[in-house]
Amino acid sequence: MKTHWTAAVLIPPAECWEPIQAIRRRHDRKIARWMPHVTLLYPFRPRDEFDAVSPALAAECAEVSPFTLTLRQFRHFDHGRGRFTVWLEPEPHESILALHAALVRAVPDCNDTARPAGGFKPHLSVGQMNGHAALERFLAEVAPTWTPLVFEVNAVALIAREGETPFVVERAIPLGATGALRE
Repeated sequence: MKTHWTAAVLIPPAECWEPIQAIRRRHDRKIARWMPHVTLLYPFRPRDEFDAVSPALAAECAEVSPFTLTLRQFRHFDHGRGRFTVWLEPEPHESILALHAALVRAVPDCNDTARPAGGFKPHLSVGQMNGHAALERFLAEVAPTWTPLVFEVNAVALIAREGETPFVVERAIPLGATGALRE
C-alpha cells in the first residue's frame, strides 16, 4: 500500500535553502507543505512501514556513493491550458537516476515517479505559473540573477506529514555507508 502522506526525497542542506525559498515564497503555493526537495519516490509507503522498508532501502543506498549536485538551470513542466510548474534542474542526472533506480529495486511498487512519459525526471519545484506571459516574466526576472547552488548529497530522507501539517524528516538513510539509519 502507498500513501501521498509520505515520500523519499533528497533535501539540500539548510544553508542552501534561502535562495530557493526566496523564489518559492513568491511563486510556490505549496511552500508551507514541502521543504525544498527533489522527489525520488512518491507516493511512498505509510510511516508505520518505515521500519520494515528501511533495511532494503539502506542496503541499496549503501551501494550508491555520495555525490555532488548543482542547481543551475530553470526548466518547466507544461501541464496544458497555460499552466506550468517551474523547477531547478539538478545536475548531473546520472547520479540521481542511479539512486532512483536503486530505491525502486528496494520498493518496486513505489515506482510512480518513473511512470510519466520519458521516465523519472529529477527536479526541485520552485513555483507554479498561469499563462505563457507569467512564465516568460518569471524566467526573465529570476534566471539571469540566479547563482548556481552546489551541495553534497549523502542521504535519502524519508518524510511524512499528517493532515494539513508540513512534511517532516522522519529518518535519513545514508549513501555509500552501512552505518545506522539516522532518525
